[in-house]
Amino acid sequence: MKKILPYLFILLLVFVFFWQSLIKGLLPIPSDTIIGLYHPFRDLYAKDYPNGIPFKNFLITDPVRQQYPWKELVISNEKNLEIPLWNPYAFSGTPMLANFQGGVFYPFNLLFFILPFYSSWSIYIFLEPLLSCLFLYLYLRNLKLDKLPSLFGSVVFAFSGFSIAWMEWGNILHTALWLPLILLATDKIISNIENQVFSISNKKLIAWIAVYVFSLVFAFIAGHLQTFFYLWIFSFAYFAARWWQYGKRINILVLYILLNALFLILSSVQWIPTLQFINLSLRSIDQSWRNPGWFIPWQNLVQFIIPDFFGNPATLNYWGIWNYAEFIGYVGILPLNMAAFALFFRHDKKTLFFGTAFFLSLIFSLPTIFAKIPYVLQIPFISTSQPTRLMFVADFSLAVLSALGINYFFKSKKGIFYILGFFALLFSLVWGFVLFFNKYSKAISSENLGVAKHNLTFPTVLFILVLGLIFIYKLFSNRKILYFRTSLILQYVFLLILIFDLFRFGWKFTPFTNKNYLFPQTPTIDFLQKQKGIFRIMTTDSTIFPPNFSTYYHLQSVDGYDPLFLKSYGELVAAYGRGSGNIQPPYGFNRIITPQSYDGRIIDLLGVKYILSVTDLVSTNLEKVFQEGNTRVYKNNATFDRAFFISNTIIVKNEQEAINALFDLNYPLKNRAVVNSEDSNLIKTNWSGGKAEIISYKENQIEISTENQGEGFLILTDTYYPTWHAKIDGKETKIYLTDFNFRGIVVPKGQHNIVFCNSIF
Repeated sequence: MKKILPYLFILLLVFVFFWQSLIKGLLPIPSDTIIGLYHPFRDLYAKDYPNGIPFKNFLITDPVRQQYPWKELVISNEKNLEIPLWNPYAFSGTPMLANFQGGVFYPFNLLFFILPFYSSWSIYIFLEPLLSCLFLYLYLRNLKLDKLPSLFGSVVFAFSGFSIAWMEWGNILHTALWLPLILLATDKIISNIENQVFSISNKKLIAWIAVYVFSLVFAFIAGHLQTFFYLWIFSFAYFAARWWQYGKRINILVLYILLNALFLILSSVQWIPTLQFINLSLRSIDQSWRNPGWFIPWQNLVQFIIPDFFGNPATLNYWGIWNYAEFIGYVGILPLNMAAFALFFRHDKKTLFFGTAFFLSLIFSLPTIFAKIPYVLQIPFISTSQPTRLMFVADFSLAVLSALGINYFFKSKKGIFYILGFFALLFSLVWGFVLFFNKYSKAISSENLGVAKHNLTFPTVLFILVLGLIFIYKLFSNRKILYFRTSLILQYVFLLILIFDLFRFGWKFTPFTNKNYLFPQTPTIDFLQKQKGIFRIMTTDSTIFPPNFSTYYHLQSVDGYDPLFLKSYGELVAAYGRGSGNIQPPYGFNRIITPQSYDGRIIDLLGVKYILSVTDLVSTNLEKVFQEGNTRVYKNNATFDRAFFISNTIIVKNEQEAINALFDLNYPLKNRAVVNSEDSNLIKTNWSGGKAEIISYKENQIEISTENQGEGFLILTDTYYPTWHAKIDGKETKIYLTDFNFRGIVVPKGQHNIVFCNSIF
């Protein structure tokens, strides 16, 4: 029974954190921002809440604007036994598998096949701290730490600032949680190799090899590339350290290389499409590392001891730079003291490794000279990744160091009071700043200093409590009869203090919301979903139906919100916004494309049939057809069909020529197509007209019936992408990049069945 008590404790602990889900049925997702921030959902509750339903945390909108809609699309495809390759509901069509964050192949997707989607999501989030805690506990026990210190460190990681900040995203922590299991498997593999001989009869070795490979694969396909990159670098450095420690055996190195090669092979189904998408995206262009908040500001280091010194978005009083969640590395007052104690007094290789990892993570996430080197040199991938996410490495390292520190503290008689004195000095300096800063400068408002003072009180009281408990413990440390019991009791007390500290911090930031708020069905949405034909929608305001909501409701839209979006589409929207063929960077999208100018030929070409607005619109082409509260729906009577024949084509050799022709007002969009090609046969002025009817439109396959008296050129105004193929009566035909962003094919005369289908490569 004693062996399973730690695991039962971990399970109970996570249950307690999610008590609102278990008892009240609330969901760990910020669905309150849907009905509190955006129309037409606000209109649905306008009678009782004319100013919108109050929401807990305005900073957390990405889970409902990205991860939840993407996951719903992924699962809906997988339930139909289809690989979710394409998302036609955002960016006028965009890759789904290749965007990575959908976690298409992640094994825990199976949860969504068993229960209602919202219930599965709750379990999906529940698993993050549960597995983080469990895996790190197993790893720390393998380091020969006692049970309570191992529990201590695992709780720190599972509910650290990084974990709390990104918990409801669903993909970041599902990537991060595999790190301790990868480290454990690394240790087990090395320790199970004996006599420098590989043996398949060594069942333990084979089992841990499987754990290592599949943990690495699962971490990769969980859905967050940057977090995985840090995880892999960390695990590689850990292996290198262990390999060196165990005598630099060649067979261990060869096995490691083979296992990582196997990982690359198994995960290629994900990384090959993603790499292709990255190469065709604007990711490397539309980023600026000089923006405020790209690195962790130096002053935000104070959040390691006072997490809400600059306020908290959940209490609407955050006054710091940019994004609270990017900078919060809080692990608790006690763990930070114990981590510092380990760094100062433990002189072993484990402490050296994790201490080095912690300081390197800070060096490369703060605005240091070293951190700026990858951005100045424009190193691929790294130069487009925000270094603040290195807080993952910092918090994980602190969690391990805190376990090492508390384990050593109860076995040594060395001076913890040196460490406590250092932190007492830090608290004193912060208090002095808060109390006396305004006497010498008015750079910070008294209101903001008041927030800092208020949020400084609790950490200070907690620190004083820890200081007092350690002092009492030291009084008994020389009394052998009472020492053991006092030591054990204090370890339990420390664990309770840790839980109280981190849960207070976590509950303050994390919303649990009513399931009725999660993408409710409104009259506006009902109206749009009942309209016939294949069409797109757009909005004229950021407060109405934001990007990716359309994905959840399976309504096709011209907007989108994704770190990866196609360069051609971004340039087209940028040119449209500028009203000319100017496609030069910068574009300023910041991952969000929301064309809001509704009166233009490009909008007609994109097939925008319905336009949503919270104000009255005036245009000869628009007709108001529906209204729900402040939400107005206009029909665009000038919109183009999704598939149509044109009269002639012109050939261009580069994108600038194509965009210039497209924005030439003398260029008839309905009759002529601009084709990027070197095929001279397309230079015709006598393409036959014809009829095109979309028979079936699915995410990964479109079927069109055509009839034309002569050879014709058919345009499908879906985004061009290399993985799409076209067949005419079962015979493959070439797809041309047409009108800068769309698809065009040559169709022989007569009646034909045309199928556009997507493939994984």
